[in-house]
Amino acid sequence: MTDIQHFPLMIAGVTKTSEHRLEVSSPYDNHIIATVDTANADDVNQVLETASTVFADRDNWLPVPQRIAILERAIVLMQQQAEQLAMGSALEGGKPLIDSRIEMTRCIDSIRICVDTLRTDVCKPVPMGINPVSQHRFTIMNKEPIGVVVAVSAFNHPLNLIAHQVGPAIAAGCPVIVKPAENTPLSCFRLVDIFHQAGLPEQWCQVILPQDHKLTEMLVTDPRVAFFSFIGSAKVGWYLRSKLAPGTRCALEHGGVAPVIMAEDADLGIAISALAKGSFYHAGQVCVSVQRIFAHESIAQNVANKLAAAAEDMIVGDPLSDQTEVGPLIRPTEVVRVSSWVQQAVDAGAELRCGGHSLPNNCYAPTVLFNPPLDSKVSTSEVFGPVVCIYPFSDLDQAIKEANALDVAFQASVYSDNINTAMYVSDRLAASAVMVNEHTAFRVDWMPFAGLRHSGLATGGIPYTMEDMQIEKMIVITSRDIH
Repeated sequence: MTDIQHFPLMIAGVTKTSEHRLEVSSPYDNHIIATVDTANADDVNQVLETASTVFADRDNWLPVPQRIAILERAIVLMQQQAEQLAMGSALEGGKPLIDSRIEMTRCIDSIRICVDTLRTDVCKPVPMGINPVSQHRFTIMNKEPIGVVVAVSAFNHPLNLIAHQVGPAIAAGCPVIVKPAENTPLSCFRLVDIFHQAGLPEQWCQVILPQDHKLTEMLVTDPRVAFFSFIGSAKVGWYLRSKLAPGTRCALEHGGVAPVIMAEDADLGIAISALAKGSFYHAGQVCVSVQRIFAHESIAQNVANKLAAAAEDMIVGDPLSDQTEVGPLIRPTEVVRVSSWVQQAVDAGAELRCGGHSLPNNCYAPTVLFNPPLDSKVSTSEVFGPVVCIYPFSDLDQAIKEANALDVAFQASVYSDNINTAMYVSDRLAASAVMVNEHTAFRVDWMPFAGLRHSGLATGGIPYTMEDMQIEKMIVITSRDIH
């Protein structure tokens, strides 16, 4: 067994070691990977004071060329360390290595998008001289950083979520304080260290893990915070939003119970492999994971059988193996919860087509349920596990109504070879994005990514997050020589 690595507090100018430490364990075999110092109230105040002080010094804001150079150097370092970062992410988060490598590629590309956006995003001037009042005037529009950003992140994409929260803050010129997920903080520390190696002054990006939820709330709700970025559960996100200081803006990304509508002419040759990936990727621990498939009654049984066969063929196990397709759930308690939800659905009449049982090392067998009750937990709440439900329907409008019936709405999809059917369903699904002949978890990092209803607030995606982290300042110049 290798030596356990220790990660100290990443507070600018602070070298002390905390009296309290968090143990970070592998979700696959529970062995301790590393320890991380945790922050007390003084530490929380220190990072806030450092960040607000550096932002208040406008003469020493990081100019755009310097930000671009830092991000470009960070890209080179990430490319050099890509395999180690992917391995580390798979070890602490349990996402299979094949998918962690893809996440690392996306992480690098996310930083590249920050650079591209910084180079090309310009303000549109406000027109003047179009009536007597606005004559002899023109406007200049400039983008400025909004202020101190606090980013609270989730465990399921420990590399790319940090890129989506920290990268835009650096690009926008905001000092950022990151609170990573307690289960997967190591990837965050490593990425922020790369930004520092690339030339970002330490006070512009700090990382802490508060010792308890009360201190996290203290961090988030401090009046020195200008923008709060949150990725996590709806319960926590909406609660913290309700406590924000006046003037603090925010973006919240929660989960969904993603629906798929499959018309009778859906091409199963295309659909099944995509739906299997969308359902069981990262053991279903994805906010837009496929969960509810409404399939026309003429194909529903076939869909269930083929999807169950695909699920049973998946290799479940060690995330560090190149062969593994489905890894463990993040905590043992999650295995217990998912198992109880599935059993509840089966007891209420759902047909278990495959899976439905736990496996060694905190894994859960990919599970397909046929026609569970619409009021069961697997039908109404985000499973966040490798479980997918199939519901037969005869009336398309009724299927759409059931797909839209929940208090969450995020990404959705429709499978049909008829463009009219695809557009009919797309127009009527309650979603911020609808994928046609693709699973619900499709995403590229420059597209908008927005939870609706209880699923979130504001819009993610690199260019959209950068927009949130900046203000447009208008300067109106008046001169009688302007005609």
